[in-house]
Amino acid sequence: MNATTSTALSVRDPWSLVPSLGNLDAYISAVNRIPLLTPQEEADCATRLREQGDVEAAGRLVLSHLRLVVSVSRQYLGYGLPQGDLIQEGNIGLMKAVRRFDPAQGVRLVSYALHWIKAEIHEYILRNWRMVKVATTKSQRKLFFNLRSMKQRLQNDPADADAHRSGFTPAQVEVVARELNVKPEEVLEMETRLSGGDVALEAPADDSDDRAFAPIAYLADDAHEPTRALEARRRDWLAGDGIVQALEVLDARSRRIVEERWLKVNDNGSGGMTLHELAADYGVSAERIRQIEVAALKKMRKALEPAR
Repeated sequence: MNATTSTALSVRDPWSLVPSLGNLDAYISAVNRIPLLTPQEEADCATRLREQGDVEAAGRLVLSHLRLVVSVSRQYLGYGLPQGDLIQEGNIGLMKAVRRFDPAQGVRLVSYALHWIKAEIHEYILRNWRMVKVATTKSQRKLFFNLRSMKQRLQNDPADADAHRSGFTPAQVEVVARELNVKPEEVLEMETRLSGGDVALEAPADDSDDRAFAPIAYLADDAHEPTRALEARRRDWLAGDGIVQALEVLDARSRRIVEERWLKVNDNGSGGMTLHELAADYGVSAERIRQIEVAALKKMRKALEPAR
């Protein structure tokens, strides 16, 4: 069996080879074992996809380039976002590239897909890195994604030792602004935003000891949390209008028994009449009063079920 046949067989059910991104190490290990396509195999798959809409061919093209997405995602780990999320967004860009790839242009898919993968990751970072938008124009986006690398390059210059103790020197700000075609004040503003650390609102799932100290623990207002507010409103209704509505389904004797046993409070803080007192009043046994009480409460609960 030659390499081409082996590759074809291994991707007959292509996505079964790739584990969930929930286990990132297993995912990366798996995509690195997926065989690469030769230039001819790549061209054949791309042609079948464009001319015949061959889904299996598209799958082979995507699978053989998943390792590229993993490699690109590592370049953006400094933004504090989960690598799994970066890979997932990069995979979307890869699939867009595969759909648009034309082998007749004479370039390999790896070169063509690189732009789409980075573009999708860039959009994801800009949407999620901060709740407040940090880059809205094309020039600001270019500044956002190049400022760190330019800062590192400039600060590695031995002649600029002062830059190691502070941010950018005025001369470096001018260099960055000129190279990226932005205003010097935009460079300083972006540097301020990038240098401010983000704090996770919630503690990581596996960090149970610190969960109580995460901002969400002391920022949450339970009194105004929607679910709790609805529950409180329902409890208030049940304790007021709900009880009145439920009592209306009872006959006079059952209603009095319930009111005496559960709803009345004497001046000394005790309840209403006892079972024996009610039994003497109605000329029946205490057990009979208890049975009537149980039946009445059951009837009331049933009347309140639609509102629960």
